[in-house]
Amino acid sequence: MEETSTVPDPAVPPTPPVPLDALLARADLGLRRIAGPADPAVVVHWAHTSEMADPYPYLLGGELLLSAGVHVPDGAGAGYFDAYVSRIVAAGGAALGFGVAPVHDTVPGALVEACEMHGLPLLEVPPRTTFSAVARAVWQLMAQARTAELRRVTEAQQSLATAAARPDPVPSVLQQLARRLGGRAVLYGPEGTRIAAAGTDPGEETRTALAKLAEVVRPSGQEPSDARPSSASDTVAGLRLVAHALGNGEGFVLGTAAPQRDAGDHTIASVAAVLLSLLTGERHSGSGAGRSSALVRLLLGAAPAEVAPLLGGDRWRVVHGRPDGRAAPDPVAASALGAALGSSLVDVSGEVVRVLVPDGRTVERVPGWTLGVSAAAAPRDWPAADTQAARALARARATRTPVLRHGDRPTALTDLVPPAEADAHARALLAPIEQSPALVDTLRTWLSLHGSWDRTAVALDVHRNTVRQRIARCASLLDADLDDPDVRMELWFALRRT
Repeated sequence: MEETSTVPDPAVPPTPPVPLDALLARADLGLRRIAGPADPAVVVHWAHTSEMADPYPYLLGGELLLSAGVHVPDGAGAGYFDAYVSRIVAAGGAALGFGVAPVHDTVPGALVEACEMHGLPLLEVPPRTTFSAVARAVWQLMAQARTAELRRVTEAQQSLATAAARPDPVPSVLQQLARRLGGRAVLYGPEGTRIAAAGTDPGEETRTALAKLAEVVRPSGQEPSDARPSSASDTVAGLRLVAHALGNGEGFVLGTAAPQRDAGDHTIASVAAVLLSLLTGERHSGSGAGRSSALVRLLLGAAPAEVAPLLGGDRWRVVHGRPDGRAAPDPVAASALGAALGSSLVDVSGEVVRVLVPDGRTVERVPGWTLGVSAAAAPRDWPAADTQAARALARARATRTPVLRHGDRPTALTDLVPPAEADAHARALLAPIEQSPALVDTLRTWLSLHGSWDRTAVALDVHRNTVRQRIARCASLLDADLDDPDVRMELWFALRRT
């Protein structure tokens, strides 16, 4: 079945999950699976300790839930454990770790039976292993997986860039892509013909399915360019098929068939799509000449409104993007973002990538990026749209929202205050905490999430008690009652000016 977009659960962090088998293989932990399926596909996204009889409200999904059985009442029978395990499964828990000390000498047999019945992996945690050690091991394995994935993606980007510089760039890029994905890579032309291919031939059924998938994303020429999705996916004969419409708008499509498809593979394929867009686009369309002409006219004194038609539209949106990692974006990453958004008008400015996207093209979530999107604007209003996108990006990062759009709305109350006065008021109000970025970020996130301790802790990746301590510190330094809605409104106004 075709999929035109895949949005992961927002509760799942971008850090690679840990296979449960890898945790069981740690000899220093001594964990033992005593119930549930021995499925190598079971993964853990984090470890969480809880002694609640009903842990459902406190789980986000993907957890290894750790419990010493403090919540188990004397004489608890099969009914109690059946209800307990069913709630964990309903919440999306990945596995249950049961400590046999200090409350219980052995894992209750009724718990073993309930986990077996509900298909929940049950691990026995020996007395010598603390729950903190298990949680630390989970994060260590996550860090190792993340480092290995970043190294793999970096090496792939370098090899693809090198291949693009060869005398036969298109076949070389496809060959490198197929090798990095461990599958097949095909470039289709505007008429659907196969221009070049590399990698293992997956067979007639898969070849046919991949060619049909390419038609899903290829513009027909009789409909707006944004009427088709930029990518589509399918699964055939155990292979993950993905088609990427190249950003040149000329109908070229990149198709891949590989055994698996994770975030790293998506990034690698996106880089290849950008390179192939450059290799096929400039020589087969007049878009490059149009952009060059627009740049020359701007340099010679023409107004933006006069050169906008050369870029292909009258109204545009400004998108500010920032990578979720700590590293600043490089030109390859910036070009990949532009290709994902369907625009080659890209500018790298420090830690932010700015992309000019034609109005009407939907800006969707791009894995690995946080995006702020302006309202549609005519050329004379592009500077204001740039400011809107910057503010939307700041709000998106504070609330951990992948894409946040500036609302097309009438003038807000905040817009009625002169900017200089508003900025001065914000600086004066927030002066007591301005030297502590952690306090400012925590206050901004807490207010944006309506004072939720748990959601703020998840957004900032800190403990809930840390959030409470920081907010209490903010209240003390600001000498303000943060339970007062008027105070919250005024602080939010000030935070939006910073």
